Parts: sequence; structure tokens; C-alpha cells
Amino acid sequence: MDEIMRPIALVTGGSAGIGLEIAKLLAADGHDLIVTGISPRVHDAAEALRACGGKVTAVQSDLSRPEGVQQVVEAVQAAGRLDVMVLNAGIAVGGAFLDNALERHLNLIDLNIGSTVRLCHALVPDLIRTQGKILMVSSVSAMAPTPYESVYGPSKAFMSSFGHGLREELRGTGVNVTILHPGATATEFHHRAGMDATVFGDNSWKNDPVLVARQGVEAMMAGVTSLIGGDEATQRIGEERKDLSEEEKARRHAEKARPPKTR
Repeated sequence: MDEIMRPIALVTGGSAGIGLEIAKLLAADGHDLIVTGISPRVHDAAEALRACGGKVTAVQSDLSRPEGVQQVVEAVQAAGRLDVMVLNAGIAVGGAFLDNALERHLNLIDLNIGSTVRLCHALVPDLIRTQGKILMVSSVSAMAPTPYESVYGPSKAFMSSFGHGLREELRGTGVNVTILHPGATATEFHHRAGMDATVFGDNSWKNDPVLVARQGVEAMMAGVTSLIGGDEATQRIGEERKDLSEEEKARRHAEKARPPKTR
């Protein structure tokens, strides 16, 4: 009897936070996984994900570098197929724009934008062959200026715009592109961005990553094109941003993201 072929899902940034929760859901749904992360804990995450019964390949790589992206591409090639691609890896850089070294901003661009473009260019042909699905994890920050995270919001605006454009180009191929825009979520994200001393440093008021991941996966499976991830308060924030001026959106974000020394 022929072996039943399990679908294969790639989840970048799958070792923690929203990415790990998405990986758990896909594993429980019968997918074999390729998960990526920049630190060794991606191997621990892969071991935990194997408890769901499927095959899990861990790729420890720096997706801000072309060679790191190539490692992931080669892992997909070794797997032989790709049915789902979740582009979740991303970082923020907190603090005033001029207070951070240029290299930090460029590294953010290379990861948040560069890896998205590189992976799509390399792997979308595989998804066309399987009529697969793409989930891009953007942010509600794509919808507003983000002072004191000045390059992060624009990088997510790129991802959202790129995703909408790519979806139209892929019309008729059977490939669906879903763009998830999470609100502030209780993960290590803002800690890693150096924002512990800001309003964003407190996780107590933020969305549960399990909720955000479930919303994203369900939307992807249903063919939804774009959604805001989070609770009712987050949904209201998303709706309000459609009517607020750019100046007002920038002011509101600055109140939460501004470091104490600049208040």
C-alpha cells in the first residue's frame, strides 16, 4: 500500500511566540514541519512539536542573510514538497531612530523585508505545484507610523502591500495568500527589541499568542485574504486606524513606545 503523503508546512520564526503556536496547530492538523529560528532553541521547539506525531525538521539559520535563507530553501528541497508557507520571522528595534546604530535598522530590513522577498521568490513555485497556502504574519503596525520603532512599522507595511500584490499575481494558480495583522501580543518580541521600559514592555494587557495563532491558521485554511489578530479591543484599534490621521496615529504610538528618558 502506498504511504499517505502528509502535507509539509514551513514556519519561519517557529521556535517561540506566535510562530510556535502556529506550528503547534499545523502539526496537530497533520502537517509535517520545517521550523526555523536563529537560536539553538529551535531544536528544543522541534523536539516538543514532534509530540504531535509528525516529522519536524529544525533549521537554525539567520534569515537576515542570504545564506541563512538558502539553508531554509535547501531544507524544503530535501523535503520534496511544500504545502504551506508561514512567514513569521521578524524583529523590531526600539528607541529613537538616531539613537540606534544604522546596522540595527538595516538588519531589521534584511530580515523583515529581505527574507520575505527571497523566500517567496524561491519557494512560491513549489506552492504553485501543490496549490498551497501562504500566511504572512504582518502587524497592525503596518497601518500606522511607528515612532520609536521607526523602521519596524514600514517593514510590516511592505509585507502587507507585497502580500496583497503577490496574491493578485497568483490568481488562478490555486495558491492563497493570507495576511495576519496581530496587535500587541504577549511574547518576547518587545523585550528583544529593548522596549522593557515602555508601555509595550508589560505583557499583562496584550493578546494571547494562542488566540492570534488560531485566528491566523483558521483564516488561512478558509482562504481569508487579510485579518487583524487579537481580541475585541485590538479589532477596534484596527478599525479606528482607518479614520485617524497619520499624525494622530503617530502620536498615539509614540505615547506607548517612547523610552522614559525622552518623555
